[in-house]
Amino acid sequence: MTATPAEHDAMRLALDVARRGPRGINPQVGAVILSPAGEILAEGWHRGAGTPHAEVDALSHLSPGDATGATAIVTLEPCNHTGRTGPCAEALIAAGVARVVYAIDDPNDVSSGGARRLRDAGVVVESGVLADDAHALLDSWLTVQRLGRPHVTVKWAQSLDGRAAAADGTSKWITGPAARADVHRRRAAADAIVVGTGTLLADDPALTARDVDGSLLAHQPMPVVLGERSVPEGAAVRQHPLPFVQYPGDIAAALDDLRRRGVHRVFVEGGPAVAASFVRAGFADEFLVYIAPALIGGDMLALRDVGVTTIGEARRLTVRGVETLGDDLLVVAAPATEGVS
Repeated sequence: MTATPAEHDAMRLALDVARRGPRGINPQVGAVILSPAGEILAEGWHRGAGTPHAEVDALSHLSPGDATGATAIVTLEPCNHTGRTGPCAEALIAAGVARVVYAIDDPNDVSSGGARRLRDAGVVVESGVLADDAHALLDSWLTVQRLGRPHVTVKWAQSLDGRAAAADGTSKWITGPAARADVHRRRAAADAIVVGTGTLLADDPALTARDVDGSLLAHQPMPVVLGERSVPEGAAVRQHPLPFVQYPGDIAAALDDLRRRGVHRVFVEGGPAVAASFVRAGFADEFLVYIAPALIGGDMLALRDVGVTTIGEARRLTVRGVETLGDDLLVVAAPATEGVS
C-alpha cells in the first residue's frame, strides 16, 4: 500500500513542525498522528537532547487508547535505541499504532532498525515519503552521520569577474545590503563561523550574526580562527558573545574537535586562502557564492589555488539554486556526485 494523499499532507506538516526544534547534535524530527479516518489527532517534534522524541511528544497529547489503529507520520525512521529516552518504535507499538509512514531511514547504526522492529510487531511500515524534502531538512545532520565530521558551507562574495577585493585590498562592500543581510541570516543558522588569521588581521571581523539594524540575532555561531598568528587584544572577535577558538591550521583536526564540541554546521567565511584550503582538503559540502554586478580586474581572486592543473581536474559542482538579492546574485551549489564529461 502506497502513501495516501492525506499521509503526504501529514508528512508536509511533520516537516514543518520539525523545524520548530533546535538544530544541533540531534536531528530535527516531526511527527503527526492520523486517525484511521485520516484526521489529525496530534503532532509533535523533538525539542533537543534529553527531551521526548517527536513520536513520543505527539503521543503525549493523546489519552490512552486514542492511538489504537492510528497512523504515525514521521520525518525520520523511528529509533530503536535506548539512550536518554526509550525506543520510539516500542512506544508506537505500545500505543497501538497500526501503520507508520516515514520519510528517510536513520543512518545511525546505534539508533536505526526501528522499521524492522515495527514490522516484526505487525505494524505496516511505508518509507520514502517526501524523502527529498526530509533530506534537505536534515542535510547537515546527515553529513555528520555519513562522514563523521561537521557539515561545511564555504561562502564568499565576488565581483562578476571573480575578484574578492580591489588592488589595494579593499573589499567593503562588493555586495549590497540585501546580500549582506542574507549572509547574517545564514550565519545565525550555523554552529560555528570560521575565518583565517589573514582576514581577521586585515578586516577585523566581529564574526557575529546581526540584524539589519546592527543588533545581535538570537543565535550566534561560535567564532573560530584558523592560523598560528596571535589574535590582537583589541580584535573585534574578542567582543563576540562566545569565546573564540583558534586552531593552528590542520583542518581535519579542527573539524574533529568542533564535532566533539557539538558543532554540526560550520560556516567558512574568510578569506580566499582559507576557502581554498577547505576545497583542496575535500571538506566543502556546500558553496554560497554572492556575485555583484561589478568588474574589478586584477589579481585579488575570490578563491586561491585548489589543486587544479588541467581542465579535466576541475571540481564540478551541482547548482542547487540561484537567488536575486537586490542587485546581486546568490548561487548555491554542492560538489557534483557524478563526473561531467
